[in-house]
Amino acid sequence: MKIRLLSLLFLATGAVAALSTEHGEPPVKAPFEMGEDSLCVNDWWNRPTGEIIDLKVPRDQVVCFGIYTVQNRILKLSAQLYPLYPEETREVRLEIEKDGKWTELARQKVNDLGWSTTFRIQDWDDSTNFKYRLLHGVNASFEGVVRKNPADKEEIVLAALSCNSNKDRGLREEYTRNINHQDPDLVFFAGDQSYDHKQHTAAWLKFGLAFREIFRTRPCVTIPDDHDIGQGNLWGESGKKAVTEQGHDGGYFFHPEYVKMVERQQSGHLPDPYDPSPVEQGIGVYYTRLLLGGIDFAIIEDRKFKPGPLGRHPLKGPRPDHILDPEYDPRVIDTPGLTLLGARQEKFLTDWADMRDGVAIKAVLSQTGFCGGVHLHGSRENRLHADLDSNGWPQSGRNRALELIQKANAVHIAGDQHIATVVRHGIRKHGDGPWAFTVPAIVNSYYGRWWWPEDEKPGANPVPGSPLPWTGDYLDGFDNKVSMIAYANPESQRKDMQGWADGWGLIRFKKSSGEVTFECWPRFADVTQPGAKQFPGWPVTVKP
Repeated sequence: MKIRLLSLLFLATGAVAALSTEHGEPPVKAPFEMGEDSLCVNDWWNRPTGEIIDLKVPRDQVVCFGIYTVQNRILKLSAQLYPLYPEETREVRLEIEKDGKWTELARQKVNDLGWSTTFRIQDWDDSTNFKYRLLHGVNASFEGVVRKNPADKEEIVLAALSCNSNKDRGLREEYTRNINHQDPDLVFFAGDQSYDHKQHTAAWLKFGLAFREIFRTRPCVTIPDDHDIGQGNLWGESGKKAVTEQGHDGGYFFHPEYVKMVERQQSGHLPDPYDPSPVEQGIGVYYTRLLLGGIDFAIIEDRKFKPGPLGRHPLKGPRPDHILDPEYDPRVIDTPGLTLLGARQEKFLTDWADMRDGVAIKAVLSQTGFCGGVHLHGSRENRLHADLDSNGWPQSGRNRALELIQKANAVHIAGDQHIATVVRHGIRKHGDGPWAFTVPAIVNSYYGRWWWPEDEKPGANPVPGSPLPWTGDYLDGFDNKVSMIAYANPESQRKDMQGWADGWGLIRFKKSSGEVTFECWPRFADVTQPGAKQFPGWPVTVKP
């Protein structure tokens, strides 16, 4: 036991000889036990940077980006810095330009775990645009614009993205060009901004470099998913400690301070949580509301309270989250007492549905879809009957969530599944639930997914005139009722990056008619040129 404790102390403190360098010792030593964030903690300057990003930037570039939202006239703006040397100040200053002059609003201390901080400015004037800048030291700065609330606009536009694979380390110039040309009012990143698992800060900085020119001048919602907190899948089970790295038993495998760091970096700038009470291990929550230009967004956490599948049902595959037998009875895995969103978020959605002042249309933003919208995983040869990582399970919890979304007359927008789909959910019968748009992966070339019914036949009530062969009413692998309206399969299993159906979603909310139009754009389209085309089957216009 003594040897074990000494080993943990060695790992936790990073107590190696290299700490004695020209920069001295770090003022804060990471409590992590398994090498989490090792590129950016302790004596980070002695570590090889690796392939993710060069962390040793010139000191006038240490402010990488700012990211913000405004709700109830409260500005929440996070500053993300590169790692700092021990002798450098931990203070960041926020200034705005007013009447042609820069005025300091606040100063904040940067956290050495994650190198971020969040400004919370009350009584924010959201009726006009303001230039802002984040300053560190003498010369480092990042400038952006806090946009005014677009309440006077007839159409509010949301860009939605997900799954930023590290198999392509590029800076995503095609997304910046296209999305800035479309000029959305809000940007939503649904999760998996990082695929580097134990190196979130370095990967988050790389994400910021890739996308900061999109959210430099507009509000942005980012929510972490499983890969962001270091797991291939996540069933958060109210914050409990997971025993297995796969997380099948439910909970979080890595150190809770690492999880909290990730959530602080990605969601610290979101509006204040509806109920900030932490879950187990002191892990926080971020589910909240954002009202922008008359469009009311509920931002929820559809992983944090969901139970793990291990031991929750008779094993029907080599993994507790994969069911390969099409003859199994889906009722056996809908174990009584299981939840999906949890009682706290169900209460939030119940209350949110009744919030109507200044609201034209409602939308729910979350990490993943509420059905099994995929048949083939990774390749066309790998058919999976049911995937318990999707929110098609547990079915009873899924139906309660959909009833609450439908009660609000809201649409649902999510990511995670790599394949873009538009579905109309069914609860008791086909078509009685909400509309949902799952957006494609930002980068999909390493793990494609396909909607490909085994009998290769359209469902009942197929979409008239659709160029897609398999639309209509289906049952997914959990016997959930799903009406498939549009899907974007990879064209082939090519080795280059073309044809893999990656891209982004654009959602247009038309306030006067109450209509919502889902657009789905291929990654390598050029919307600045005439004739740019969406994926076949889009756009789709619905009225929730």
